[in-house]
Amino acid sequence: MQSKTRVWVEGTILAALAMVLSFIPLKIGVSFSISLGQIALTVFAARRGLKPGLLAGLIWGLLHFPLGDVYYLSIPQVLIEYLLAYLFVGFAGIYAPKIHQSILQGNKKTRNKYLVLTGLVGAGARYFWHFIAGWIFWGDYVQWGMSPVIYSLAMNGLSGLATGIVSIIALVIIGEIYPQLYLPKN
Repeated sequence: MQSKTRVWVEGTILAALAMVLSFIPLKIGVSFSISLGQIALTVFAARRGLKPGLLAGLIWGLLHFPLGDVYYLSIPQVLIEYLLAYLFVGFAGIYAPKIHQSILQGNKKTRNKYLVLTGLVGAGARYFWHFIAGWIFWGDYVQWGMSPVIYSLAMNGLSGLATGIVSIIALVIIGEIYPQLYLPKN
């Protein structure tokens, strides 16, 4: 199998794994959840880099449609929450070269620093779009007379932070146990 094809197949498989992990129920209330699928996509982005990470994130977002896991208010809302948000998980891949370099040099401290940044960037980029959608599209459904901006920031911010923390823990544990997983072999 050619190198590019291998990367795209790997990305598709990890996007499917992310979708499966997303079905593990970790919801608390209507708006707060921890997304375990984020782990699979963040590991892939850390392994393969920005462009493959973005494509795998887009595939993850698209998989929500045939599986009926889409909450629809309007077309722009769906585009933001299911295409843009999941696509942006791939931005975790910006640190892939630094992770690879630190592993090859045997520098655990630097590797862990970039794994933490990878988890933060992936979750932050995704939940930024969920925040925007929550504010603009879901604001009419906010209870207690709360500001839609504050509500979306609180709920999506807490979900993003919790998802980021879980992803970071998984990334660092993988880095400690099997750092070669982050080194692609073409």
